[in-house]
Amino acid sequence: MSELINTEILPEKAILIGLITPKQDAERVKEYLDELSFLIDTAGAIPGKRFVQRLEYPDPRTYVGSGKLTELRDYVKENKIDVAVFDDGLSPSQIRNIENELECKILDRNNLILYIFAKRAQTAYAKTQVELAQYEYLLPRLTRLWTHLSKQRGGIGLRGPGEKEIETDRRVIRDRISLLKEKLKTIDKQMATQRGNREGLVRIALVGYTNVGKSTIMNMVSKSNVFAENKLFATLDTTVRKVVIGNLPFLLSDTVGFIRKLPHGLVESFKSTLDEVREADILLHVVDISHPNFEEQIDVVKQTLQEIKSSDKPTIIVFNKIDAYSFIEKEGDDLTPSTKENLTLEELQKTWMSKENMPSIFISAKNKTHLEDFRSMLYQKVKEVHITRYPHDHFLY
Repeated sequence: MSELINTEILPEKAILIGLITPKQDAERVKEYLDELSFLIDTAGAIPGKRFVQRLEYPDPRTYVGSGKLTELRDYVKENKIDVAVFDDGLSPSQIRNIENELECKILDRNNLILYIFAKRAQTAYAKTQVELAQYEYLLPRLTRLWTHLSKQRGGIGLRGPGEKEIETDRRVIRDRISLLKEKLKTIDKQMATQRGNREGLVRIALVGYTNVGKSTIMNMVSKSNVFAENKLFATLDTTVRKVVIGNLPFLLSDTVGFIRKLPHGLVESFKSTLDEVREADILLHVVDISHPNFEEQIDVVKQTLQEIKSSDKPTIIVFNKIDAYSFIEKEGDDLTPSTKENLTLEELQKTWMSKENMPSIFISAKNKTHLEDFRSMLYQKVKEVHITRYPHDHFLY
């Protein structure tokens, strides 16, 4: 029942669907769909045409209006689309109603993220966490979604647990969920013991939005070889390395990236991974300064840190990817107000250093720009914590 379906198939063609509402304007929806497109690409499918509709709120039956649904149906049929991906979470009835009209696979953002996590999971622990989140997501949707799984069709969103229709029995699924939770509790205790045996060293955790370069920074500072690539959720399992700067040792951990609209089940399932953040002495909040909406990504990370009760920890904001930063230079005596789009990197740095009540540094992990300044800042922060914890260890510094 815990076996995962083979997904080695030809890439599927996908369309993207989003809504402009009073809570999110057209510009924000474009950015959300850009990210959804990246998620689809990370999942191994081909992101195609985007469909956007302006509504006061999502239609409770079909998410989009009847006219837009007809447009989607015609496009899916004419272009042989395999999957329609919606940027928000869909209810079981919405999935059923939309699927009846479009006659193709229907995924929402949550299911897509769950699939990517399942694809990325490497260790038995991560796989158990993902499987639990999948079952909890699928439980209210079993009646309809299982028709896909029973046909053993591959593709994104279908890296799900089990294959036989008899396993849709809700009691069996709930028993499996209970078993997985008990299994995670056991592993949680083991991991807590491991964390407790780390020589009492100062702990630093890398946090940030997904794909901001945390693993690259990990490699740069610790001189290790942590897997890093330009994909969302490239790192799923927590990696911890011992680092020594100026004879002062500390532990540096790389954690799973955050993302907006992260399924609650994943946050719960990955609570032990996030324990690395909770138990850290210092946080390195990594930001992709080249991303056009990095400020919103900062807010998403801050909100997630609040949810896991870690927002009050000493934090350094690390603005990464300065090598990719670009701005629109003003012409002559242009009096238009300055925005982040036309600020130089130096101006932006001054703005953020005065705006945030915490230390910040601008680096390029890829090119190792300002590496020594970064290491010096880390040394000072670790030293502050170490002196408080071990006041007699002056020989270290």
